[in-house]
Amino acid sequence: MQNILPDYVYNSLNNINLELLNEVRLRKGKVVVVCVNGRNYYLGAHGITNDISKGIICDISLIKYVVSKISNDSFYTINEQIIKGYITYKNGIRVGVCGEFVYENGLIRTIKNINSLNIRIPHQIKNCSLNYFNYIVDSNRLYSTLIISSPGAGKTTFVRDIVYQLSKRTNYNIFVLDERGEITGNNSLELGGADVMLNCSKLYGFECSIRNMNPDVIVTDEINFDTDIEAIKQALTCGVKIIATIHAQNIDELKQKKMFFDLIKSKMFERYIVLNSALGLGTVESIYNENLDCIYY
Repeated sequence: MQNILPDYVYNSLNNINLELLNEVRLRKGKVVVVCVNGRNYYLGAHGITNDISKGIICDISLIKYVVSKISNDSFYTINEQIIKGYITYKNGIRVGVCGEFVYENGLIRTIKNINSLNIRIPHQIKNCSLNYFNYIVDSNRLYSTLIISSPGAGKTTFVRDIVYQLSKRTNYNIFVLDERGEITGNNSLELGGADVMLNCSKLYGFECSIRNMNPDVIVTDEINFDTDIEAIKQALTCGVKIIATIHAQNIDELKQKKMFFDLIKSKMFERYIVLNSALGLGTVESIYNENLDCIYY
């Protein structure tokens, strides 16, 4: 964080417990907002505040400073990520980007006039999944598991610890398909014994891992029902288990997603773990089996 923020912002953040810092949100002409342990605050000169009048104002120079630091003064080198709406930085930091999309021949070429950034900071909380591990592995049987929560409620932190627990407590061949570098922090976080593929599409990564790495389980983040289901089906028919995450506030919201009932009918996933941030990031709200019977509440 210190490498990408000017001193006056970083020094203010240093008055916060950085282990609890989830996001720093910069919007042109607006007060800087920080998410700490799942709650939003304004960032003042001496730390967090609930008083908007005491907040640090983000001007365009601050946004340009961060983009310059993240890109090492070479916007061209990050353009492929920019057109997907984010930039990946060291240690798994991911920066969401908003601005004006530029099209050429119907294709997105870049984003210009960037007006807001959301700096997301990954954390490793060891053993945060341990109390629920026996719902995922029972008598050495591994269940394909879908982890569900709204954005920012701890899905990635939770799945990261599942990888750590699997590598520590089992001898499964674990393959981590880390499309955006968030699970592994671009290989900076301790996951134990797992094979990792970074910055690769799920479709290619699933196919490549099954063909070359002989995984018992593939762990991945943020699946999309519209684009990733076929890859998951292929893996399951090869005897590979899947642990993945998806954005949804709860089971009822998940049911509204296209292809969900096909997912249930085929029983692709044998466990559904719903998280919220009521007692901090990664709080387990409920667990369901393949029939959507609640087995933990």
